[in-house]
Amino acid sequence: MSDATAVAQGVLDDFFEKVSAHLASLRGGQAAAVGRAAELVAARVLADELVYVYGPGGHSNLATQEVFFRAGGLVNVSAILDEGTLLSSGALRSMAMERTSGYASLVMEDNGLNAGDLLILVNAYGINTALIEAALWAREHGVTTIGVSSRRHAAGTSPDHPARHPGKHNLHDVVDVHVDTEVPIGDAMLDIPGVGERIAAVSTFANAYAMNCIMATAVTLVAQRGVEPTIWRSGNAPGGDDHMATFLARYRRRVRWL
Repeated sequence: MSDATAVAQGVLDDFFEKVSAHLASLRGGQAAAVGRAAELVAARVLADELVYVYGPGGHSNLATQEVFFRAGGLVNVSAILDEGTLLSSGALRSMAMERTSGYASLVMEDNGLNAGDLLILVNAYGINTALIEAALWAREHGVTTIGVSSRRHAAGTSPDHPARHPGKHNLHDVVDVHVDTEVPIGDAMLDIPGVGERIAAVSTFANAYAMNCIMATAVTLVAQRGVEPTIWRSGNAPGGDDHMATFLARYRRRVRWL
């Protein structure tokens, strides 16, 4: 058996290089899309309105949580943490729910989105039924949408794949602004000798990078207007609880999952 330290170093190097190259591609190609998305977010913040974020799909929910109630994150973000597609309710159940027609429409209605609201839809692959249904519901009800997903993965997935919405749509075709995370088909990136399947997914890195860049750009745009946006400070940092108390009462009844 190989020395574990040497194996670990090889994996650390290989995965670092692949993830770094992937994020570098986003860095070089997504500035215009991130800027357009950030302008929409900044407008909501300046109006003291909420930015809804929904990530229907087991691990795509992580991208929603990445920008919600997070140290250094905008207080205006209202994550839709519906239990249906969360892995905490069961992984197979999550997959079944994200493929169930009619479910996302109920989630949208239950969260009270209205015409003029802003909804960010984030999903690694950009094809599942709940995701597309949420986007189509938003369009029908006058809700502006930002999509964060992989154009390559969606375009390369068969129209008859069982995860797809009945309309065979791709997220990037049914949102107002789309940020492409460029996740490759299959998501995993490492080839291990003697192992038939690739391992180590990149979508969590790509989603988190895109979502944080959208929010950081929006914060910068708001600050350039002479307005200081409300930003979470970690409750574990010095003064965190006191900082939170200065605006928590203002948002607690507005943001459902606070």
